Amino acid sequence: MLQDYLNSAADWFARLDYAALGWQLLILVLAAAGALMVHRTLGRFLLESSSDFDARAIRRITLRSAQRIIFPLSMLLGVLVGRAGLHHLQLDVLLLDIAVPLLLSLAVIRLTVYVLRKGLRPGPAAKAWENLISTSIWILVALHLLGWLPDVIKALDALGYSFGQTRVSLFIVLQLLVAIGALMVLATWLTHVIEQALSRSAYISSGAKIGIAKTSKFALYTLAALLSLNAVGIDLSALAVFGGALGVGLGFGLQRIASNFISGFILVFDRSIRPGDVISINEKFGWVQELRARYIVVRDRDGVETLIPNENLITTEVINWSYSDKQVRIKIPVQISYQDDPEQAMAIMLESAGACERVLQHPEPTARLMGFGESGIELELRVWIRDPQQGVGGVRSEVNLAIWKGFKAAGITIPYPQRDVHLKQAL
Repeated sequence: MLQDYLNSAADWFARLDYAALGWQLLILVLAAAGALMVHRTLGRFLLESSSDFDARAIRRITLRSAQRIIFPLSMLLGVLVGRAGLHHLQLDVLLLDIAVPLLLSLAVIRLTVYVLRKGLRPGPAAKAWENLISTSIWILVALHLLGWLPDVIKALDALGYSFGQTRVSLFIVLQLLVAIGALMVLATWLTHVIEQALSRSAYISSGAKIGIAKTSKFALYTLAALLSLNAVGIDLSALAVFGGALGVGLGFGLQRIASNFISGFILVFDRSIRPGDVISINEKFGWVQELRARYIVVRDRDGVETLIPNENLITTEVINWSYSDKQVRIKIPVQISYQDDPEQAMAIMLESAGACERVLQHPEPTARLMGFGESGIELELRVWIRDPQQGVGGVRSEVNLAIWKGFKAAGITIPYPQRDVHLKQAL
């Protein structure tokens, strides 16, 4: 095979007109330099112009698409002009004839990959790998246009090793990577479509939406992996050994990961914790932002997001402030002096409850005399709110401030801690 390649190369070089080849190389260099200058000037202008529009706006997509094909189209224009000049001089243009379809295919591929990325929206990874994907596809197309693709495939397929009845070669590995990438992008797009359809449904609860989305995502990714293996001719029965090894790994090293993953599905389907619920766990208070495969996201009033593993929510006591009813009661303890009237103080406390707009009038606020402490009479105001996700500290602050103002106006004192000290004379 190597000898055939060398003979073909020798025949190809024998047919070259080296004088014309020099002119063609000069035209390619000048066309590439001119295209690079156009790309740097006009491309920068298009990028700056598109930054003022929304990421999904048609005008932004159009400007970004034009920016991606400026270089190949500019170089193609230079090559066409140079080829026309060489034709006029009756010189050979074999190299330029090869460059024209290569540049045209590069422009089409870059435009197609960008439009597909914006349409499918597979995620930030596709944006980071967009140039590599475009270049890889263009290399395949270039090999096909040059007629070298079958020989390259044979050479890649020759580099392999057999495992029993299954043979794995470099070509099969590349095929598998391409199939997995394409099918995973398609699975991600289908998952996004399902999530969008679920978000628009008014008849499905938030927990059921997350459960359906998680199940469909897991099923689509698993199906994509199995189809990728089947597409490259790998016998799926050969995965029995891998499945056994995976089971051993789950039993030892991946036990916690599997536990968190399964616990996530349990939380979704038993609907004990849903997005928007207000929970307290291990002295952390906040509302649930997201339910993920391995953890949930809890955001507190300080804007801090805590990632809590799903297993902790199954095995630890969790206070769900909005499990069946979002109305919660807040207790505000107050002490007054023994010289003050507790009935007057409780009346002021009930009146102060109305100082906060978030306090509900039904159920009505109540005031209770809880006991007689060492320093004073212990009272307690109990109020109800229906928006615990907004926090309870603000309600306590407003009501306490109103109580303090009412006590000050009525002359009711809040006692300091008191201790009686008895001094005995030593004999």
